[in-house]
Amino acid sequence: MPSKARSSKRRDEKPGRRREDRPGRRFKKKVCYFCAESIEHIDYKDVALLRKFMSDRAKIRSSRVTGNCVQHQRRVARAIKNARELALLPYTNR
Repeated sequence: MPSKARSSKRRDEKPGRRREDRPGRRFKKKVCYFCAESIEHIDYKDVALLRKFMSDRAKIRSSRVTGNCVQHQRRVARAIKNARELALLPYTNR
């Protein structure tokens, strides 16, 4: 009985097309707001700026949503937490 050779391609893929070539989700990488505006210091007292990085339920938006780089996302999160501690921003909106 001859053994069948297994193909490395998936069944749903058409021959000659790679996974990268398929149309679908293509997205443009978001630019960090603070890098673009060359803002060096994120102040916890600047409530209007910090509200841009919070959802309507007062949660901190992720860097995937806001486009912030890692360093600025950490600083934004720390500034929001400091502002909440001083009652400048709410913990929740209900």
